[in-house]
Amino acid sequence: MSARDANVGNAGAAARADAAAAIRAAEPADAALSGCAALVTGASSGIGAATALALARQGAALALVARRADRLEELTTAIRERGGSCVALTADLRDATQARRAVEDAVDRFARLDVLVNNAGYVAIGAVEEGDPEEWDRMVDLNLKAVLHMSQAALPHLLRAAADAPRRVADLVNVSSLAGRVARKNNSVYSATKHAVGAFSEALRQEVTGRGVRVGLVEPGMTTTEMSTGAGFAAARGLPQSTWLDAEDIARAIAFMVTQPRHAAVNEIMVRPTAQEH
Repeated sequence: MSARDANVGNAGAAARADAAAAIRAAEPADAALSGCAALVTGASSGIGAATALALARQGAALALVARRADRLEELTTAIRERGGSCVALTADLRDATQARRAVEDAVDRFARLDVLVNNAGYVAIGAVEEGDPEEWDRMVDLNLKAVLHMSQAALPHLLRAAADAPRRVADLVNVSSLAGRVARKNNSVYSATKHAVGAFSEALRQEVTGRGVRVGLVEPGMTTTEMSTGAGFAAARGLPQSTWLDAEDIARAIAFMVTQPRHAAVNEIMVRPTAQEH
């Protein structure tokens, strides 16, 4: 190695150390995720935005990923005003290249990645007979393939974090749906994608849990978000929307999952409205 190469390498290591130190300095020392960096997809609204705020309260530095730059900037500003460290990354995760770049941009910003929350998703309800194949492709691309690409891109960084301070454990959380467990008519393709996420999560868990990366699956029941508003959803479930969960209910479950002590792994949480029977 030349002297110039050594200097470049040393400068890069110093920059990463400085970024990690900045995370620790910006967050409360007693927060469970102080000194850690988390990436949340689908963060411009709903469960993703609520999760970002919940993890910020736990001391994590946040990389927020979504397509809507204006909404991301609003949330980023709100987190920074509360003393948090946050960066907005605009990306369409249906594009594998953009998904992988989002992970690398987050690591470049914070010099580490301790938590990945795969939350971005899309739903289109309707019978298969009248279904739109383009809508099916969108669900498969965002609900499943984006999870695969994000997870693979993040794994080297999560494994590195699991071997390092401050927690010596890392977390990968996939937000699925009750639909992945209970298939219903007019929801077939969405249910299929979420069922696949559940199977993927368990297989991945077995691959990496021995190396300190916990894989969790969160399965919300009926939850009020932009994706689920409208009379059609309420009528299809026979459940008044006033009884549904809020995004913050799911965010609390995710925060609970990733703030467990390193020897404890909560691998699956299903959260349903009390009034939801099925």
